[in-house]
Amino acid sequence: MVEMTTRERFQRMYAHKEADRVPILGGPWGTTLARWRREGMPEGIDFVDYFGLDHTVGVGGEVSPRYEAKIVEETDDYVIAFDSWGTTAKNWKHASSTPHWLGRTVVDRESWEQAKARLEMGRDRVNWDHLRANYATWRERGWWIYGGLFFGFDVTHARVVGTERLLTWMAEDPELVIDVFNTEVDCSLQLLQMIWDEGYSFDGISWCDDMGYRNGTFFSLPMYRDILKLAQQRAIDWAHEKGIVAHLHSCGNINELMPDLVDMGLDALNPLEVKAGMDPVDLKRRYAGKLVLDGGLNAMLWDDLDRIEAEIRRLLPILKESGGYIFREDHSIPDSVSLENYRGIVQLAKELGAY
Repeated sequence: MVEMTTRERFQRMYAHKEADRVPILGGPWGTTLARWRREGMPEGIDFVDYFGLDHTVGVGGEVSPRYEAKIVEETDDYVIAFDSWGTTAKNWKHASSTPHWLGRTVVDRESWEQAKARLEMGRDRVNWDHLRANYATWRERGWWIYGGLFFGFDVTHARVVGTERLLTWMAEDPELVIDVFNTEVDCSLQLLQMIWDEGYSFDGISWCDDMGYRNGTFFSLPMYRDILKLAQQRAIDWAHEKGIVAHLHSCGNINELMPDLVDMGLDALNPLEVKAGMDPVDLKRRYAGKLVLDGGLNAMLWDDLDRIEAEIRRLLPILKESGGYIFREDHSIPDSVSLENYRGIVQLAKELGAY
């Protein structure tokens, strides 16, 4: 089959049809990229180009309450900063990890209303210069362009109020949380509509909302349906009205939510976290032709070339059947994966992922 562009491959996958090969994506940590450069990947080259992966690019705008960001403390090892979301967090400089959340501005209904008043979505929230300089090139090269949204449980608990507080609100003041989620999706969709109206169309929308952990979801199915589902449905419906697709990233075990997500019309799901109980073969069996599967390759195996190659040989022939699959790890690529091992993984994916 003639070699396709990334956009052509994605279009075939979303149509649940075969392409020249499955699309191949990857998400290495910053420390992983640093290791690969030490091991021979040239400085100044995008790892996507170096390994011949598929190109995706996101467009969107800045949707925070725009508190004044500042450095609170900095050492050789870490930075403590107050960000535009009103959150104070500690991040290590030389290691990849989740932030250590230290403080919040939004802590109750009153402080939420104060933050909400700051959420005016003007043109200054979009980097128009970047779009004007790059959009035509993205299209000419056949990249897959998605509109990025920033809303939901994950954003709210991580960036805005904290996990324990949000879960307490969901139980004790669900109307407050519904307002938060709907305000967030309103802001994102306003900016995407603004971009679309300027002639910068995209191929799909994508958003991150980690709703699960290792053993299940953070909240019950009835709570999901009452509080969060409507905001997600609004995003999906907006995309479908434009004739484009909707892609969700949700880590953890969200098996309980799968029937609802598919019934809502969700087009693709990532990362299919195996160690949390998401079985990509079972998902393929249940949702073939309805849902694009993106990921499902256990990141805990990637530093052992024999084990990950065996897993790819087991899974990829099944997952690629009749399209509907994007090759990727089920989380991120850790810095225990060498340059040479990743090169071997990509080569195998291209061989076994060919149609």
